[in-house]
Amino acid sequence: MQNIIIEKPYKFRPPCRGTLWSSLIQRCNLFTRFLRRKEGVVDHEIRNLDRLVQSLQAGHGILITPNHCRNADPLVMGWVTKAAKCHVYAMASWHLFNQDWFTSWAIHKMGGFSVYREGIDRQAINMAVDILTTAERPLVIFPEGAVTRTNDQLHSMLDGVAFIARTAAKRRRRLAEDRKVVVHPVALKYFFSGDLERVADKVLTRIEERLSWQAQRDLSLMSRLGKVGMALLSLKELEYFESTQEGSLEERLNRLINRLLVPLEEEWFGQTQQGPVIPRIKALRMKILPAMAHGEVDEKERQRRWSQLTDIYLVQQLSCYPPDYLSEYPSRDRIFETLERFEEDLTDQVQVHGSLKVVIDIGEAIEVSPDRDRNQKVDPLMKQLEVQLQGSLNELAKESPLWES
Repeated sequence: MQNIIIEKPYKFRPPCRGTLWSSLIQRCNLFTRFLRRKEGVVDHEIRNLDRLVQSLQAGHGILITPNHCRNADPLVMGWVTKAAKCHVYAMASWHLFNQDWFTSWAIHKMGGFSVYREGIDRQAINMAVDILTTAERPLVIFPEGAVTRTNDQLHSMLDGVAFIARTAAKRRRRLAEDRKVVVHPVALKYFFSGDLERVADKVLTRIEERLSWQAQRDLSLMSRLGKVGMALLSLKELEYFESTQEGSLEERLNRLINRLLVPLEEEWFGQTQQGPVIPRIKALRMKILPAMAHGEVDEKERQRRWSQLTDIYLVQQLSCYPPDYLSEYPSRDRIFETLERFEEDLTDQVQVHGSLKVVIDIGEAIEVSPDRDRNQKVDPLMKQLEVQLQGSLNELAKESPLWES
């Protein structure tokens, strides 16, 4: 499990309000160098920048909401801010401030402030609302709340985004009727232009060796990929069910997810929760972690809860495998993503393979209404955001060439 859970009391980290460091980082292209070396992103293209520039010139409170498919996403937005000649604030998970001193320092200096995903962080919410109300800078929030590694498919989004935007819109309305809050969905799409067969053979051979197999080079890439995927899923089924399961891939994934989540929800809530996986995960972490962070449990209970958190992390990873992702559209880029997910889930690390180009497509501004129709089950703003963002991702997905062996 990656180090995304911090077992200590939360302390809010405000952003750096000055622009000296962020200006220096932009001028020296430091984020470009970091992206090339650490994430393998070597090129970029910004589309529809004028949409953001128009909102800046109008003085709107601007909320930028990209999809979150790779760890590189926050730094990729640096190209946008440089091109638009602006600085931004960004909401960043608190665990990122606890990785190492340089990461914490860099996030702070670039305008990042912490948010506690395992609780209700009123300081972070108030900070976000104030930023949009004053229109001091655009604010970047990733509404999916976690890295998905599923570039073409948007996952469930957290409603807190709409709450922040709508609260700020109400405050701006009190100041003046022409002061608006707008949301710009930003679709991020990564294209891999390297030698896919070479990378696939390298990654799959390493996994096959860990499975004590011989390299399955006699199979086609798609067959080899499918065989490894089924093996990894079967190993988890043996761990939690004591036997492999039958049914379609979707049925097997859902069965394993519920095998892990349902007992925990019954323990902590007294009943099974409904809805998308990520909000269910967040709710469980909010129950399990606080007493651990404050040292209120003994060592035996602490270890038991860490075991539960590890299971929850596995659920989060499983939820990032759409069952029809490859069969629906077997593109080079979806194959590359799947290879990376296998590698990450098995080792908690991903090798930098390079040769990635990111397209940054800035969506039309969505004006935020200060009022919400309570008769609608789904917040209209979130629905509009989802439709526009997924629509952009669908169009970008068509630019990924299909795999031809």
